Amino acid sequence: MKTNIRVLYNAECPICSFEIKHYQKYTNNKKIPIQFDDLNSSRLAHWNITADLAARRLHVDIEGEVKVGMEGFLALWNTMPKYRWLFHIFKQPVIKQISSFLYDYILAPYIYILHLRRKKNITRRNQ
Repeated sequence: MKTNIRVLYNAECPICSFEIKHYQKYTNNKKIPIQFDDLNSSRLAHWNITADLAARRLHVDIEGEVKVGMEGFLALWNTMPKYRWLFHIFKQPVIKQISSFLYDYILAPYIYILHLRRKKNITRRNQ
């Protein structure tokens, strides 16, 4: 049975794009049916959230249930055999708590700030 999986990411973010492009290549090669949606495209409409909110964390939709942040990574890694070992490590309670904290309060906010700076610089150049 195939699972309906969609990943929402920011293709304009070099960090996000690098990681997701890697997952896209892997899933395409292995014929794993995951759809990757760029938040800067019309595909954002499926998610029913704003682009700003989407840019703050990774979002993964599995059969209509949206997982955000580390929960999203865990769901994504669990669907890809090559990365299932990450799922098994990061689902452990203490590791999950620590990694969720680091993602939610350090990594994701930092990447979001970089996103805002890029947008601000683009706006300045276009004026």
